[in-house]
Amino acid sequence: MSSSRSSLTALTLGAIGVVYGDIGTSVLYAVKEVFGSGHVDFTPANVYGVLSLFVWTLTTIVSVKYVLLVLRADNHGEGGLVAMLALASQSVKDRPALRRRLLFIGIFGTCLFYGDGVITPAISVLSAVEGLEVISPNFKKMVIPLTLLILLALFWVQKRGTAGIGKFFGPLTLVWFAAVAVSGMAQIVQNPAILWALSPHHALGFIWHNPGTTFVILGAVVLCVTGAEALYADMGHFGKKPIRLAWFAVVMPALIINYFGQGALLLRNPEAVSNPFFLMVPEWALLPLVGLATLATVIASQALISGAFSVTKQVIQLGYLPRLHVQHTSEHETGQIYMPFVNWGLFVAIVLAVLMFKSSSNLASAYGIAVCTDMMITTVLTFYVIRYGWKMPLALCVGATGFFFLVDLAFWSSNLLKLFDGGWFPLFIGGSIFMLMLTWKEGRRLLNQSLQTESLKLNEFLEAVFVDPPTRVQGSAVFLTAEPGVVPNALLHNLKHNKVLHEQNLFVTVRHHELPWVDRRQRLKILALGHDSWQVLVHYGFKDDVDLPKALADIQGLSYPLDLMTTSYFLSRDIVVPTVGGGMAAWREKLFAQMHLNASPAAEFLNLPSNSVVELGSKIEI
Repeated sequence: MSSSRSSLTALTLGAIGVVYGDIGTSVLYAVKEVFGSGHVDFTPANVYGVLSLFVWTLTTIVSVKYVLLVLRADNHGEGGLVAMLALASQSVKDRPALRRRLLFIGIFGTCLFYGDGVITPAISVLSAVEGLEVISPNFKKMVIPLTLLILLALFWVQKRGTAGIGKFFGPLTLVWFAAVAVSGMAQIVQNPAILWALSPHHALGFIWHNPGTTFVILGAVVLCVTGAEALYADMGHFGKKPIRLAWFAVVMPALIINYFGQGALLLRNPEAVSNPFFLMVPEWALLPLVGLATLATVIASQALISGAFSVTKQVIQLGYLPRLHVQHTSEHETGQIYMPFVNWGLFVAIVLAVLMFKSSSNLASAYGIAVCTDMMITTVLTFYVIRYGWKMPLALCVGATGFFFLVDLAFWSSNLLKLFDGGWFPLFIGGSIFMLMLTWKEGRRLLNQSLQTESLKLNEFLEAVFVDPPTRVQGSAVFLTAEPGVVPNALLHNLKHNKVLHEQNLFVTVRHHELPWVDRRQRLKILALGHDSWQVLVHYGFKDDVDLPKALADIQGLSYPLDLMTTSYFLSRDIVVPTVGGGMAAWREKLFAQMHLNASPAAEFLNLPSNSVVELGSKIEI
C-alpha cells in the first residue's frame, strides 16, 4: 500500500514538472496582456469580471473538458492529438470518406502543434527575462540577447538527453508553484474581497455589460490555458490519476491565487499593469524570482521540445514525413530521443520569432489561433470517438462536445482579430509543415503505385527462378519491400549482378498502424512461399521503437533458426525521378524527390547492423 502511495506521489510530482510547465508560466503574461491592451478600464467591477473569466476559463477548458472528459479517451493508455486521431480513425473505419476527412483534419492539427511549439518557448522565456526591466530599466537592452543565449543553451544540451536532469523538473516546478501562490496570497490578504471574483456572476455580468470588449479580450484570456493540450498528450507517461491530482491539488489553486493577487494589486495600483507578476513582490525578492521564473520557463520549454521529438517520430511512423535521424539519449527510457533536424529547426524558428516580435506582448498577438484551432479539432475528434467508438447516445455526444465546441469557437473567433498582428506566424509554420506532410504522403502513394505497376508477382517470379535455380549460398537474406507479394528491386539486382540466392530468403514488409503499441505476440505474420522462402509482415504501432532484427529473432517455422550474425539485409535505394503529366504538380514532385533523397537511411530507421546491409539502387519515375 505504501509502495503504491509513493509511486502515485512520484508520478504526481513528475506531472507537475512536465505536464504543467507551460500553463504554470502563463501567470507571467496573461493578466498583463488583458489589462495592458487598453480595452478594459481599472474599475472594481471590471477587475472582478476579468478575474472571474480567468477562473471559469480554467474550469471549463482545463478542469472539465481536458481533465474530466478528454482524458477518458485514451488510446491503449496513450494520449495526444496523434493518439486521438488514431482512435477517431479506428472508430469510423467502416466509413472511408469520413475517415479520410478526419485524418486530414487531425494531421492539420498536429502540424499546428509545431506553430505553438515555436511561440510558447519564445513568449515564456522572454516574459521571464523581461522581469529584469522591473529591477532596472537599464536591463532592457539585455533582454533579447539574454533570451537568445538561454534558448541556445537549452537547445544545445538536447543531444545529451534529459534523463539526468529530468528528475529535478518536478521539485523545481513545485517550488515555482509555491512561489506563485505565496506572491499572490501576499496581495490577497491586503484585499480579501477580491476572492468574490470566484463567483461566475461577475464573469456573466462583465460579458453582459461589455459584449464587444469581452469578444476582443478573449484572445488574451486564452493565454491562461497555454499548454492545456499537454494534459492529454502526456497521459501515457504519467497516467490519468496523477495528472488529475496534480491539477486539482497544486496547479489550479496556485494559478487562481496568483491571478487574484495580480488583480488585487491592479485595484490598488493600476500602473502596475506594466508587469503585475513581478511587481507583486518586494524589491529584495525580484532577482531570485526572475531567476526562478527563467528556470520554470526553461523546464516548460524542455517539455515542449521533447514533445516535438515524440510527435515527429509518431508522424513519421504513420507515414506523413520522411525518416529522420533519431538518437536515443537514455539506455533505460525508450521515449528519451533526440532528433537533430527537429531540434535545430525549432531553434531557428524560435529565434526568428524573438527577433521579429521583440517582446512578450507582441508575441502574445501571435499566440492563440494555432492552439485554439487544436482545441477545436480535439473537440471534434472526441465527438467521433464517444459517438462511434463508445456508442454513446447522439444527444449526449452532441450536448457534451457541442458545448465545448462553442466555447472553443468563441476563443478562436476572438483570436482571428490578431491574425495580421502576428497570428499568421504559427499558422504559416503549421501550414508549411502540413504541405510537406501531404506532399510526402501523396508522393509515397504514387511511388508505391509505380512500383506495383512495374513490378513482378513474387510467387510467379520464384517459380520461374527455381526452374533453373541459381547457386545457393549459406546464410539467410532479408529483402525489404514496401508492398508484400511483389519482387523487390534489390532481389532483381542481386540475381543480375551476384547470380546467387541464399539458403533462406525472407521478403519483409514493415507496416505501421494507428495504434500506439502492437503486442509482441502480434508483431509477425509469416507466409511460406516454398523453396525456403517466406513472406513476412512486421507490425508496429506509432509509438513502438522499430527494431527489425529483434522482431525477426522471434520468427518460428523456418527450415532452421534464423542466425542474425549470418543474415544479410538487402535494401533498394530508390531514386525518384519526377515526370511531366499525372501525379502531383511538378514543383511538388520535385519537392518529394528531394525529401526522398534526404530521408534518413532505411537501415538506420529499422536498426539494422551496418556491417550486414547491402543497398542496391534503382530509378523510379512518378
